[in-house]
Amino acid sequence: MIRPTHILLASLLLPAMLRAEGVSVRICDTSCNVFVSPACPELQAVVSAPERCCGSIVFEIRTDTGHSVCTFEQSYSLAGGDSTVLGFAFDAAPGFYRATLRDGEREVAAFTFGCDPERIESPADAQPDFDEFWTCARAELDAVAPRYRLHLDRKRSTKKRRIYLVEMRSLGGETIRGYYAEPVAEGKYPAVITFMGYGSEAWCPDADAAPERVEFVLSHRGQGLNQPENRYGDWVVSGVESPETYYYRGAFMDAVRAIDFVASRSKVDTRLIFAEGGSQGGALTLAACALDDRIAAAAPYVPFLNDFPDYLEIAPWPASALLPAAQSLGISREELLETLSYFDIKNLAGRVRCPILMGFGLQDTVCPPHTNFAGFNLLRVPRKWMVYTRRGHDLHNESGWYTARDNFFRECELSIRQAHNIN
Repeated sequence: MIRPTHILLASLLLPAMLRAEGVSVRICDTSCNVFVSPACPELQAVVSAPERCCGSIVFEIRTDTGHSVCTFEQSYSLAGGDSTVLGFAFDAAPGFYRATLRDGEREVAAFTFGCDPERIESPADAQPDFDEFWTCARAELDAVAPRYRLHLDRKRSTKKRRIYLVEMRSLGGETIRGYYAEPVAEGKYPAVITFMGYGSEAWCPDADAAPERVEFVLSHRGQGLNQPENRYGDWVVSGVESPETYYYRGAFMDAVRAIDFVASRSKVDTRLIFAEGGSQGGALTLAACALDDRIAAAAPYVPFLNDFPDYLEIAPWPASALLPAAQSLGISREELLETLSYFDIKNLAGRVRCPILMGFGLQDTVCPPHTNFAGFNLLRVPRKWMVYTRRGHDLHNESGWYTARDNFFRECELSIRQAHNIN
């Protein structure tokens, strides 16, 4: 329940504004935020005008599923050439909310804010045979000889690191590929595995960018380097008839095979294997940690495939793909959700055994923050999150995230080295 408590004054402003008949309305910077108890959400706006005027601003608050919560309205009267700050503080249940600001009939801004995200409850809904399902999938993968093949890329390689195109076999005998960067100098090195986003173009590490570590960027089946051989069509709906045929059963095993490959390399310190990725890559990062215990720490961001029952209500996609596909196959919503539950990150979260740093964009409408925290809140390991209040799903463009990720990996590496007396 949301309850207004008092009118607020503030001076931190966003640069963006809307002018209507000389009136300027600006959202205060503190409004677009994640509020953690005992702090209450505060929505504020500054109104200014060159001439005498009066009017009112209105904040409309909805849940992230679109249900109306409340509307706050405050009048203003300006003498001209001055400004006033209007706003509201209120109590709110844990969750994420959409706020729309109007000046009269004009919409000035719309944004997401959050309240106590670590108290959001999205209970696990794993099927009774969930663990057995993944045990069987892993056994099938282990029965497939990987047949690693490395092709040196002389053009991309330098004196610091050699770059290879890697091919290997994964679940079902599927050939998957990736780019691998390995230091030239002898020694044992930490490794970072990157899992790619949905439909991302394959990219290769810069040979000179991180000569102190091994890097492997995996292209999952049918995607990236493997897209010319894609037999799945639209991956998110492929094989949705059953858990055994669904695309992500194979894709999750591809993530485990990537760990197999990296761990097989003589220059990799297998105590120092880290994982990261965004969106689909964030989901696969968490899945890899849940299905294999060789990851030392992981940094997923804006993770996909979280909390399908709510996800299909909050975001336009993948509901726009999954629901029509299920209907065309005669699959009920309940049957669809049962299949998806095997691949829901929140159901895998309890199996993760390494520290996690999660980054998210507060304005993300593709993998909304609510879904990010569905899995995060069920982790039973050291965990922390970082929010980028102005970012949406484009966190890959946020340099601050990569700095935070690298610092997190360095901290974890130092801790592991100290614990094992590694020089």
